Amino acid sequence: MEFTNPFDNPQGRFYILQNDQKQYSLWPAQCALPGGWRVVCEPQPQEACNRWLAAHWQSLTPVHYVTARSGQ
Repeated sequence: MEFTNPFDNPQGRFYILQNDQKQYSLWPAQCALPGGWRVVCEPQPQEACNRWLAAHWQSLTPVHYVTARSGQ
């Protein structure tokens, strides 16, 4: 089955990206990388990316919000 949206392809390979707010994104390997994000894992299958995210992404709260709430 061919997917027209590369984000929906479960057989695709994805980068794991992180922004300056410590949020993550899966990004299709064949797409240009977006500005403001850095690669934290090279392209791998979607299932491996999801395992990595489950082990490393502890909070959905952006860093600026956590810092503001703690008064730092």
